[in-house]
Amino acid sequence: MAQPVELDRLRVVLVSPRNPLNIGAAARAMSNFGFLRLRVVNPYDVAFREARSAMGAASLLASAEGCNSVTEAIADCSLVVGSTSIQHRELLHPIRRLDEGAMLIRQQLTTAPVALLFGSEKFGLSNEDLSHCHWLINIPTRDEHVSMNLGQAVAVALYELARENKTIDAPELPEMATAGDVERVTLSLLEALNISGYSTPATMAANEEKIRRLVCHMNLSSRDAELWQGMLRQILWKLRAPQNGPLDGPENP
Repeated sequence: MAQPVELDRLRVVLVSPRNPLNIGAAARAMSNFGFLRLRVVNPYDVAFREARSAMGAASLLASAEGCNSVTEAIADCSLVVGSTSIQHRELLHPIRRLDEGAMLIRQQLTTAPVALLFGSEKFGLSNEDLSHCHWLINIPTRDEHVSMNLGQAVAVALYELARENKTIDAPELPEMATAGDVERVTLSLLEALNISGYSTPATMAANEEKIRRLVCHMNLSSRDAELWQGMLRQILWKLRAPQNGPLDGPENP
């Protein structure tokens, strides 16, 4: 089993779950394998209340964090991984098999928090949800029945993360930017694109998904995110106040 400190760095994020049995099953699987940080985004309120009264993982559900958005749920994480059954969707992210993805997640958990996202029972993760992800995992199933029950999918994914796998020692990596850092860079870039006229009201929503996905795929370190944010602040200052001289702007990073 992984070390407890590593387990504590994983945030299991359920996005818009509707069935109390599935929420309870996911929580019990988390408790089984030692992952105790559950975050629930916009749950169906009745289902969440019923799940919290269920036996088996009551303390874990009682401490679950309710979040209003995926952005809020992943803000402290340096790696965000979504789960998908693929089916007939056109996906624009790298997709890894669960065994391969689990190894990479375990490596990241040694140094920083990771968010593992599961979508609603009916629709899965939306394109907007996926735009926050660095890459996706897929649990291999037979073609005739590719979609798994939410609770089962959480259990299978967490088992793969928890079981002992010998991995090759990786070189020390720089501290990665959190999802909150990445989101601030994304919002600054979107604002610059809007002010410059690149985005129009008709293209704004589509551009937001594309830009967020683009920034996520850059895999910014904490230092690089700070540098990008400093450059974008300067660009935004010039766009907002073009009459100011070159020496009157905010201090360069």
